[in-house]
Amino acid sequence: MKIRTILGALAIMLAATTTQAKPQFGQAELFNKNWKFQLADVKEASVPTFDDSMWQTLNLPHDWTVKGTYSPDRASCTGFLPGGIGWYRKSFVVPENRKSEKVYIYFEGVYNRSEVFINGTSVGKRPNGYISFMYDLTPYIQFGKENVISVKVDHSQERDSRWYSGSGIYRDAYLVYAPPAHIGLWGVFFKATGITDTKAEVSIETTINNEQPKSATLQITHEIIDPFTGKVVATTSKKQTVEAGKNATSTQAVAVSNPKRWSLEQPNLYTVRTIIKQDGKVTEQNEQKLGLRTLTFDPNKGFALNNNWTKLKGVCLHHDAGTLGSAVPRQVWKRRLRTLKEMGCNAIRTSHNPQASDVYELCDEIGLLVMDEAFDEWEFPKRKWIEGWNVGTPGFEGSYDFFEEWSSCDLADMILRDRNHASIIMWSIANEVDYPNDPYSHPILDGTKINQPMHGGYKPDSPKAERLGGIAKRLTTVVRSLDTSRPVTAALAGVVMSNETDYPFALDICGYNYTEDRYATDHAKYPMRVIFGSENGHSMDSWKAVRDNDYIFAQFLWTGIDYLGESNPWPSRGFNSGFLDFGGFLKPRGHFRQAVWSEKPVTYIGTYPVPNDKNYLSTDAWPIWNYNAGEMMRVVGYTNAPQSKLLLNGKQVGEVKPLDDKTGVIFWDIPYEAGALEIVGMDASTKTICNYTLQTSARPVALTANADAKTLKKENGLVHVVVQVVDENGIPVMLSDDEITCVVEGPGELLGLEASNNSDMGNYSDNVQRSFHGRLLAYIQTTGQAGTVTVKFSSPWLKDASVKVEVTE
Repeated sequence: MKIRTILGALAIMLAATTTQAKPQFGQAELFNKNWKFQLADVKEASVPTFDDSMWQTLNLPHDWTVKGTYSPDRASCTGFLPGGIGWYRKSFVVPENRKSEKVYIYFEGVYNRSEVFINGTSVGKRPNGYISFMYDLTPYIQFGKENVISVKVDHSQERDSRWYSGSGIYRDAYLVYAPPAHIGLWGVFFKATGITDTKAEVSIETTINNEQPKSATLQITHEIIDPFTGKVVATTSKKQTVEAGKNATSTQAVAVSNPKRWSLEQPNLYTVRTIIKQDGKVTEQNEQKLGLRTLTFDPNKGFALNNNWTKLKGVCLHHDAGTLGSAVPRQVWKRRLRTLKEMGCNAIRTSHNPQASDVYELCDEIGLLVMDEAFDEWEFPKRKWIEGWNVGTPGFEGSYDFFEEWSSCDLADMILRDRNHASIIMWSIANEVDYPNDPYSHPILDGTKINQPMHGGYKPDSPKAERLGGIAKRLTTVVRSLDTSRPVTAALAGVVMSNETDYPFALDICGYNYTEDRYATDHAKYPMRVIFGSENGHSMDSWKAVRDNDYIFAQFLWTGIDYLGESNPWPSRGFNSGFLDFGGFLKPRGHFRQAVWSEKPVTYIGTYPVPNDKNYLSTDAWPIWNYNAGEMMRVVGYTNAPQSKLLLNGKQVGEVKPLDDKTGVIFWDIPYEAGALEIVGMDASTKTICNYTLQTSARPVALTANADAKTLKKENGLVHVVVQVVDENGIPVMLSDDEITCVVEGPGELLGLEASNNSDMGNYSDNVQRSFHGRLLAYIQTTGQAGTVTVKFSSPWLKDASVKVEVTE
């Protein structure tokens, strides 16, 4: 049976995302401020009377690893930074008048192997560092008195990931108050049985937990609010009786007339307001965003969003942000995701774990599709490179040791938390768990061509690849028990080997990593299989495999943004294959990808000396025009214009060059002459449709500073300040690496400085950093008070720069 038939109406859905707090029930209050922290295994730290007065005071989210010192003695896999064991403590008072309520603690992410204590009593452990979780504190709370919550975070297995993970309570925490009979955690789920231009039939499931000693009858009301008028356009209400100590799920149907669909171009989001009444009184009210759209997957036609056949121009993303580590504010993600979309990207893959809720909410708002992924490792460890990526002897720490016990629960919690997001279109249960001989093996590895590196041929003593099928069946069952509106997939690394097992046949659709050469073969051999590129390289041929074949609907390029970890041998902070650098700026290869993917006219030029190999065309050419007079330079253009010309100081040099669909790159070899170098993109009639100019710079003279906001709210406000080294004419000096000092005055603080230099292994915890390509980014966050924040930048021999930002109530 075709996937399209299987999903059919099931793929037609209504999705939602919370506008309140991530737990999506009760009254949730951010619980981030004034924690005490100690990076040490303090045995008595769970004891309420323990003296933590000498500990560091900080606000969450917090990643202690990124504040550590880069050292070649650490592991390259996690970016040469330390792990360890840390403790967090916080004192708080629950008012006496809340004694009739339930009290919960909700953590969106703690890396990893955490244990939570309240007033000295352990309330639970959660080894997976990427999964959100919650504990009931009610039995242990002293109402009207001081309570102490303690959290032990054990990242002593610091080499447990193939990339940078970070350490600590690196996402938000919430204290949640709720009546004894309340909506369950992530307890409201939206879906639809039909969406047309005139009507959307919406089904809303609400799970109620009754934790009081008698049955409870609740009135459950849902209102759907128009995204433009703010008016209620549909409503439904129903009574639900829940027995004492039980849970019950209520399903209601409601119709939305003339629905405004969620799409990439117009990500329209309604609001669903859920109101719970008991004995005629409102006990809970929750609002979530919702987007109406349909999904279709077909083995011959690919993927359709709202019946429009669509190619996914996707990127893989890890969860760090360079100098910020894994504690990434929402505003940073917003800037990065918007830049990716401007580049032409329309989809992201969460590699290889659930991301922060902010990421999915932003994708809903911006209009990006998401492949949401759960695991990079199953029952056995993968190689973790210690001395450099694919260098030396690997280590084998990992998450495999708790996989059997926790994987079904972890996966279920990922689905429950995220299933209401319009942006998410497929669930991935794994990445490259079938990597040949890492660790699974199969006789087919002897003498078979696989377009992936293998660690030798068949190894009979290694785990048998057939084991993959059973695990995949268990995990896909978990997903389908909670959500049948999206397909289940996985990123297959060794598809030739996996085809000999039940693994790919347990999936709804199959992602292929770096195996474009298998597309046609497997499409013919398995005609009912939906195939897409789940991880791919940057070549034009890789893109053409998607563009030119209807049955391949996506590629997800490695990677969208540079990330920490998976480093090459020292010195190397991370993997720099991204289209954006650590600071979220578009790199030359990002301009190249924009020319390939964007639907608007774009062009760019970069330069480098003419290579010995005259056929070599780089997609990493920086926009520099400072060389020796007469030196032969290669000027490369990345453009989607039908034809382009090159101007040097206003005069055309070389021939008009047509768009090159084979390489995606046009070029001119010319002698260097100082001045202005401009590429002009033209349509077929030679009308100018885009241009890009480089200018020779003189010596560095001054700094300039520009903030992306003039005003901020005092709570959780953040501004990006870009510092540029310029010459006497204000031209950026790309060759500059001047050392810059940042000083912040007023109600703001410096979160970090990022120059995006992958080989700079210096101190990232202070306020001094060398520029790279003449640029530096400062992250400035408000501290909770109103006033004026002044951010000053200085550098020896250069004129200072500063910006002011007003912080309001």
